[in-house]
Amino acid sequence: MIDTRLKLQNRLETILGNRNVYFQPPDNISMKYPCIRYSLDTVSTNKANNSVYKKDYCYILTLIHTDPDNDVVDKILDMKYSRLNKVYCTQGLYHYVFTIYYKE
Repeated sequence: MIDTRLKLQNRLETILGNRNVYFQPPDNISMKYPCIRYSLDTVSTNKANNSVYKKDYCYILTLIHTDPDNDVVDKILDMKYSRLNKVYCTQGLYHYVFTIYYKE
């Protein structure tokens, strides 16, 4: 799992254009914007012959941006198995919430 998550981390940093990508950050972390925060949501497994042969990791990803017309949303949507679930604005920050199954 950690190899897959680190590959996702690198991919998100490339898409965002900076290192403001946070995996399950604690509440005391001060984030810099624009940023992406993400966490593991579920793991789906496929089994056969009494063993697991496939694991799919599902992440909840939130892009937090000061610009409502940013191009990062489209870059994330261009990733395979990503879906935009919700958009909202709070305290002048635009939040785009995605579900993504990351496989590589």
